[in-house]
Amino acid sequence: MEFGTVIWIVVLVIAPVAAVLFAGSFGLLDQLGRGDLAIDEAPARPGPRPGSPLALAEREKEIRQLVQARHERQLQRGGTGIDVEAEVGRLLAIDPEQGPDEGARQDAALREEVRQLVAARNERRLARGEAPLDVEAEVDRQLDELSAS
Repeated sequence: MEFGTVIWIVVLVIAPVAAVLFAGSFGLLDQLGRGDLAIDEAPARPGPRPGSPLALAEREKEIRQLVQARHERQLQRGGTGIDVEAEVGRLLAIDPEQGPDEGARQDAALREEVRQLVAARNERRLARGEAPLDVEAEVDRQLDELSAS
């Protein structure tokens, strides 16, 4: 057999097989990425707006569930349970956006960071032969400037 004849035989045998496989693959492309572990659901709806009555009710319900579960775990371990209502009331009093005294901690941390920056600026001013700034006055000025913007 000549080389040309072999090529024609291979093309005539393989071409129909390839055409059948190609035509049958279009359904497979639609199924790509689907299976037992795939999520075919639409994305969940966003929750209620923060601060709305529905969001506050949902928050109270979740806090109550968590406190009740903690109470039951302590009882199962043989410990004394907690006062669920008092704990729920205490946790509901905490601002969900800020947390307990987080604002004061942030202010103190921010104040300390600005103080460090002012101290570094004073060192550079002294190295250039300029008069140092009053650290507390400069910290207050910069914090006022930050809160105004």
